[in-house]
Amino acid sequence: MIDPINPRARRDAFGTKINRDHSRLLAFGIPWLSILLGSLTPLLPIIAPAPVMPPLGYVMMVTWRLQRPGLLPLWAGLPLGAFDDLFSGQPFGSGILLFSFTLIAIELLDIRFPWRGFWQDWMLGAALLAAYLVIAALVSGAEIQLRQFGALLPQFLLSLIAYPILARMVSLLDRLRLLRIRRLG
Repeated sequence: MIDPINPRARRDAFGTKINRDHSRLLAFGIPWLSILLGSLTPLLPIIAPAPVMPPLGYVMMVTWRLQRPGLLPLWAGLPLGAFDDLFSGQPFGSGILLFSFTLIAIELLDIRFPWRGFWQDWMLGAALLAAYLVIAALVSGAEIQLRQFGALLPQFLLSLIAYPILARMVSLLDRLRLLRIRRLG
């Protein structure tokens, strides 16, 4: 029954408090699922003479890790990188290595600089993304010359532009992740 004096007495920012609880499936599944869906973007029918599509799985992982530091464990780079390797066309193991090193690097930076703002996260994400693209190009097995690194510039710029959009998407997914749903029984 609703309190006639204060109808919002049994409500908070996430819904009613009675018979509502966070879903463990949503709380832990949404970040992993969004990163896996980002890794599936190479399957989109985009035809270009050079790589222009940002590595959205990697960018989503970096965004989740920077916005929610304790959510992804350090070992998450192994399964997420392996899944990304299956669809990115990179040699198997490169995504595992790069995703794992990225999570370790962010963990070390979190220890040193625990409080950051959006601009620092964006700069850190840009630096990690530039390193990811260069190292991924080097381990791809192709003969890369110095002038061919210029072909990575559109992919890097698109990724740089996509970061704030993906950060907003991650914050909306985080609100969905923390939504209280009806508990049965």
